[in-house]
Amino acid sequence: MESLVDERRRDWPQDTVGYRLYEIGGEALQSDPDPRARLEQQLEKIVGSLAPLCAGYIWHNEAFRLQYTPARGDVPAHVGGVTNFGDNVDDEWLIVYLIQQITKEFPNLVASVDDNDGDFLLIEAAEHLPKWLNPDTSENRVYFYRGELHIIPIPQNPGELSWLPVSNPTISQALSLLNTHSDKCLAVESIRKAIRRRIQSYPEKIYADRHRAYCYVPAGIAAVLKRRPDLLAPAVQAFYLRDPVDLRACRPFKLFLPETRVMTLVTFTKCLYAQLQQQRFTPDRRTGYTLPAQTDQHFKAHALGTKLAHGFEILCSKYSQHSPSFKTQSNISSDPLWEGFISSLKKNDYFRGELEGSARYKDLLQMAEIYFQHSVSRPTSSPALSPGQQILQLLQSLSYSVEELQKEGDNLPPEDDDGWLDISPEELDQMLEEASGRKLLNSARLEEGLDYDLNDVTKTMKAFVSKVSSHEGAEIPRSSATGQVEFDMNSFTGALERILGVESDELDSDDLDEEEDYDLLHCDTESDTQEGKSEEDMSATETLENIRDYMKQMDQELARTQIGKSFTKITDKGGSDELDVSEEAEGESGEEDFKVLPVDVDLNLVENLLESYSSQAGLAGPASNILQSMGIRLPDNQDK
Repeated sequence: MESLVDERRRDWPQDTVGYRLYEIGGEALQSDPDPRARLEQQLEKIVGSLAPLCAGYIWHNEAFRLQYTPARGDVPAHVGGVTNFGDNVDDEWLIVYLIQQITKEFPNLVASVDDNDGDFLLIEAAEHLPKWLNPDTSENRVYFYRGELHIIPIPQNPGELSWLPVSNPTISQALSLLNTHSDKCLAVESIRKAIRRRIQSYPEKIYADRHRAYCYVPAGIAAVLKRRPDLLAPAVQAFYLRDPVDLRACRPFKLFLPETRVMTLVTFTKCLYAQLQQQRFTPDRRTGYTLPAQTDQHFKAHALGTKLAHGFEILCSKYSQHSPSFKTQSNISSDPLWEGFISSLKKNDYFRGELEGSARYKDLLQMAEIYFQHSVSRPTSSPALSPGQQILQLLQSLSYSVEELQKEGDNLPPEDDDGWLDISPEELDQMLEEASGRKLLNSARLEEGLDYDLNDVTKTMKAFVSKVSSHEGAEIPRSSATGQVEFDMNSFTGALERILGVESDELDSDDLDEEEDYDLLHCDTESDTQEGKSEEDMSATETLENIRDYMKQMDQELARTQIGKSFTKITDKGGSDELDVSEEAEGESGEEDFKVLPVDVDLNLVENLLESYSSQAGLAGPASNILQSMGIRLPDNQDK
């Protein structure tokens, strides 16, 4: 039976993260038949505590939003929400940071976070998970509690069956376990460290991800962005995802005329700026927009402004002031949660000591209103206004002077350097290493100029090949420093017995010689026969002998070809590495005596890997991908 969690996730669009905050502890929770009032009061405090971080933040697609949800089935009443973060995955990890901070500040709350991929927190810490934890067993087990990641364990011994469920717990069971056995549910340090590393750059990253750039835009857009900077994101997305029909609506412009353009400083997120800046775009002459020469010092500002103008015009072209769905939004002060929200803002020193009524106080209050509208979702009888409708509404209510905006454009602060858009290969490697949470093996050794030990390559590759993996895929050894993966002889023997239908005592020990496991069927042994064997046993033994005969004949055939000479072999005592093949006169048996020198497996492995790595010419390829996944980084080829 599909769980409510899976059913909920199935209806989400791509790139969506969901989050829930549950209450635990206290007798009032069990005796209160209607927790709505208490949870909504909690919601006011949560949103107020996050205001210093989130007010003014430009969400890429949808904002972090909380609402009360009544109990349904096994899911208790809670506050939570769903956010589609679009192309900016940083928004998803910002939400993870916010959830972690909420549970840290409100110790009576437990939070769960998941997205389209399921428990993506476990994906981030995949290298450190226990064997039993997989997508089938992780449901309702992963939570933030008191700022730390907790994972409901499975019973490891009969004594734990008294308090741990054998199957996946229900949400109510998980909350009860966290309330009574939180210390035993705390995730191991390596898992918690992996999550902390992913969000450790917050809250500083919120401000570091901002980018201010000059834009030459129509005065109406400058006025709208001064009042509602969050409307920048849908405008950028409208331009970024434009189609011919959208561009047709911009011929000619009806709202944002090119002759009203002014210079202004626009605050982007780095993701939005990159999406706008990296697209090449030449406006249609019929729009009235033209671009100066690329050598002009203001070319970038003109190009960005032209793209923004098209984005805003596309948004507004979908609606008109006479549209039936165009309605004025209700006054925010009439919302019953607004008063409690303002009280929470004052307790958290959101206004920073500014006098009520001052210009700075009004700016902060305006950002708080926008934040409240985005972050507190309440059911309403009428649908929310679209970004295009909100822009049209603002253009009706705003009063601005083109001359004043032009004067402001003459005294703008400097824009930010966008050199971060250019990434060198070395910086990319460093970013990938930091994202993976580990330094690749031998990177420090290479930086120090020490000799590179190719033994690490052969040892790790042997461990990878010898590893007995499951149907879920091959397991990559962590690194040679963590210990070589041993060959599981018992599992291999059992698999061979099941295939051939042979009992273990029927196989000679030489058949499973560990030193020559790479060439099992070349072993020159005979199966011991005993009286009384069944026909099935004899048939299995004959099968083994037939396989050996086939392999021997194959070796004889290959000995006549050039294939054997393509491998480097271990030389004999005389120093010769040539194949010694002598054919006798064909007799009744027709057999041949031949001598095949053993292949130097290690040397051939290294030679082929280096050849494959060199042929990649510094680009991604099979050799580098396999080695880096195992923690080995080869040095660059310095041969001329």
